[in-house]
Amino acid sequence: MSWTSIWIMVGGAFGFKVFGVLGLGRMTESAGRSFQVITALVPAALFSALVIVQTIVTDERLVLDARVWGVGAGVVAVWRRAPFTIVVVLTMAVTALVRWQTLV
Repeated sequence: MSWTSIWIMVGGAFGFKVFGVLGLGRMTESAGRSFQVITALVPAALFSALVIVQTIVTDERLVLDARVWGVGAGVVAVWRRAPFTIVVVLTMAVTALVRWQTLV
């Protein structure tokens, strides 16, 4: 990859961030309430997608192991509105328990 293409990508990434802050900020003020609600939910959707991909994909293969059980337990804890600390500890504990059970 050439330095020119790297600088073009850096400029594009920076441009997208500037547009997101300046352009979308003004658009949400003038747009309706539904657009504001949708744009507020985009970060949560992106974060959820990243968590799922990091959980079930390893070396470009689909892997269903102890991490899936841990994330599942965390999802249930969030759904039941548990405090964040409890969600993290429960997720770690379930993952460790399932890994331990597969070793025994």
